[in-house]
Amino acid sequence: MIDWDDVRFFLAVARRGSVRAAAEHLKVNHSTVLRRIAQLEQRLGALLFEKRPSGYRLTRAGNEVLELAEQMEASSSQLETRIFGRDQAVRGSLRVTLPPTLATYLLMPDLAEFARLHPEVEMEILTSYQRLNLTNREADVAIRVVYDPATLPQNLHALKGPQLFGGVYMSRALFADWRAGSHGPIRWVVRDDEGIPDWARNNDVPVDGTTLKTTDAETQILAAREGLGITILSCFVGDADPLLVRVPGGALRLHGSLWLLTQGETRKTKRVRLFTNFMFQRLATYQQLLAGQRPRLD
Repeated sequence: MIDWDDVRFFLAVARRGSVRAAAEHLKVNHSTVLRRIAQLEQRLGALLFEKRPSGYRLTRAGNEVLELAEQMEASSSQLETRIFGRDQAVRGSLRVTLPPTLATYLLMPDLAEFARLHPEVEMEILTSYQRLNLTNREADVAIRVVYDPATLPQNLHALKGPQLFGGVYMSRALFADWRAGSHGPIRWVVRDDEGIPDWARNNDVPVDGTTLKTTDAETQILAAREGLGITILSCFVGDADPLLVRVPGGALRLHGSLWLLTQGETRKTKRVRLFTNFMFQRLATYQQLLAGQRPRLD
């Protein structure tokens, strides 16, 4: 008999192309993944992967197994969500996924308040820019920034929250030096996966051609606070930070809207309904902050 756990490991390697990436996703060590794959290959009597310099590639048998494994996964997920959806108890687990900056700079007090109001709920907060699969129960609720609602999966239940805007920011100390004429051209601080859009370049601060690149949002924000340059931030980050100021002459840019997403069966559980209602109300209170409707520095 095939062990479903072995199939999960097979799917993780097939989708991510390497044992290392699969191990990180499943939060296990490298040897566990190899052992599970070997067990499945032994039970099926077939080699499922070819190991190449570029990663693990499915064999012909592996491709056949992949199609059946995905059917098994869909059936298992459907069974789990139906049973989960009938659970009307408040007690139990609740997995919430959202971008790290939303958790750190906006919603952590609200997440903490919900946890205090419902101590019987076992919360797991998954901060990631990757979109976890709600249908496969990788999370129960997702808070996402969505620019085009047409991209939302049709099988998810979606509650639209406030719009989210971004602007260009610099440290107050750097702004004071620039206004006093004691600072030369200023560089851009950018994430290495982002460029500098034209709308952000149209401001009153002269910027030279050099950039300081960071690999994550936290480092980007810290670099701006330290006066290393100007940078694009969401208004709820920049306007709420006492060490930062919006760059004069610059425009705001719509980044999208916040959405609360749940899966059809999962959203019927009491704890999921309690959380989505609670968070929807809290998001509404941040409408002005998210829209950048705070006064600029004189």
